[in-house]
Amino acid sequence: MTGDTLAARQGASAAASLWRIRLSGHRVRVGAIALVAAVAYAVLGLVKLATFRATTFDLVIVDQAVRNYAALRPPHIPVLGVFHGRGMDYLQLADHFSPAYAMLAPLYWIHDGPETLIVAQALLFAAAIPFIWLFTRRVLGVGPAYLVSVAYALSWPVAQAVAFDAHEVMFVPVLTAIMIERYHAGHRLPALVAMIDLLLVKEDMGLMVIGAGLCLIVLGDRLRGLLCMALGAGAVLAVRGLAITAFGGDSKDFWAYNHLGPDVPSAILALLRDPIAAVLLPFSEEAKVDTLFLLVWPTLLLCLLSPLSLVALPHVLERMLSDRAQWWQADFQYSAFTVVILFCAGVDGLSRLLRWIKRDDGSLKLAWATAVCAVAITLVPRFALDQLYHPAFYQEPKAAAAAEAVSKVPSGVTVEAVNSVGPALTSRTTVLLWTAKSRGAPWVVADTSRWEFPFGSPDEQRAAVDALQGQGYAKVFERDGYVVLRRV
Repeated sequence: MTGDTLAARQGASAAASLWRIRLSGHRVRVGAIALVAAVAYAVLGLVKLATFRATTFDLVIVDQAVRNYAALRPPHIPVLGVFHGRGMDYLQLADHFSPAYAMLAPLYWIHDGPETLIVAQALLFAAAIPFIWLFTRRVLGVGPAYLVSVAYALSWPVAQAVAFDAHEVMFVPVLTAIMIERYHAGHRLPALVAMIDLLLVKEDMGLMVIGAGLCLIVLGDRLRGLLCMALGAGAVLAVRGLAITAFGGDSKDFWAYNHLGPDVPSAILALLRDPIAAVLLPFSEEAKVDTLFLLVWPTLLLCLLSPLSLVALPHVLERMLSDRAQWWQADFQYSAFTVVILFCAGVDGLSRLLRWIKRDDGSLKLAWATAVCAVAITLVPRFALDQLYHPAFYQEPKAAAAAEAVSKVPSGVTVEAVNSVGPALTSRTTVLLWTAKSRGAPWVVADTSRWEFPFGSPDEQRAAVDALQGQGYAKVFERDGYVVLRRV
């Protein structure tokens, strides 16, 4: 072996070692970002649970489903079944088709309670960060990858989702991140698996798969695009038309377009008859415009330059064309379904813009990523993560009274609990939501001092307590507005 050959091999070995060290360093740093994000998300949810600011609708709903999966039983959700008049054996799959919840069942073998859902949700949201980093690094470079990852971690859609109990949306960011990043990396099989897994998250995820198909067609991958569109459309029809009905649900529960017609064909015809009105409908309310702007502004609007935004389009239209005001707003979890897609679209949009203007300037890439991160930071005070650095968030004057009220209810019973107290009871009782209509449960925990869903006012809540006493319930506890009643 010549000296030159030996030197070349030693140089190659040293370069490979240096690359491994750098890659290991990136893994540590990206992992640290994800870990810090997961801790912040978990603290937000756990503090709300501990201070009685979590809610029966929806934390108890998910908790009951996962607990039944963990016990190898059908995912009955009596709290929602009784509320809708469909009985204690109402299946979660009849409400939202979310068999993905079964993946959380083993965690309940470790700890049985809603705290597990909150921590699992935090970890799942944070799990998207490494894939966002990989995608951004490949397109824009290392520096922008870190900045965009931090922007996602601080993003308002994630903040609103983790602040509002636990929902099936927890699975979507990581799955969409895997789908986009793995496809971009040329690994089609993992991308396909992630896409199929999306269909197990919620009944409308077929719309997102249709959007992915549209994106592939625009990118020139026409055959795969058409197959994805067929898969998504077939999934929507099969789940909403067959599966939900078979599990005891009603497909009309999901129809939120009565202003367009009683069913899909009539709604499509209504949109076609007046295309101008159809185009303006997603912008017809101030809340819609605000939400749409907030969705695209974190990427400085560059997500609109990328075909990847088509993946999000059907889901966004599903929200903005509906007649349900809560779907339009930025206050709930709905925007977290598309947040990863739009960040990746922003990364791709910048890359396309630079190619169009024939500039491959690393400083422009870094400047855009810095601005994106800055926008995410400026939006923090407006949304839920803002609570984490305010001492008042960790205090709740009525928490001690609520905890004492909860302690009066024995384990193993059925209890009608006020919306904010149900999560504290669900791990050891069968929780139903306390409403003006008594369900005849042996125990009731009420709150008469502040408004609670689904009542109209505290006066109605006080009237409901008086009515229960007239029906044979006796007070066993009362403090700071909390009332515990037992049926005699």
